[in-house]
Amino acid sequence: MMTPEGRAKAKVRAILSKYPSMYTYWPVPSGFGRTTIDVIGCYRGHFFAVEVKGEGKKPTLRQTQELASMAKAMGKTFVIVGDSDPALGDLQRWLDNLTETIRDDVHIPPDTVRRRPI
Repeated sequence: MMTPEGRAKAKVRAILSKYPSMYTYWPVPSGFGRTTIDVIGCYRGHFFAVEVKGEGKKPTLRQTQELASMAKAMGKTFVIVGDSDPALGDLQRWLDNLTETIRDDVHIPPDTVRRRPI
């Protein structure tokens, strides 16, 4: 049985999988080194991070500080709380906007490798 956070993460994965040539990293906490946000990614030259929580939960102080650091560096950050959070739509609209506004950018080479989406 999937946890509430697991259901929300599945929705985030489904959204991210729609965008080819996207880089995502879902770090797995192991107790060693620096911990970070649930997913870190880059799409069409734009860095983003997503913290996912189950319904009724909120980011920890450390997670809030990490998100603030990323935002200060001009990265786009999202906090998704539950599998029906309107922020899921915000994430998808932000990615759609990047797709539309950067579609014909001559500085982005075509994906000749035909990478598999996540």
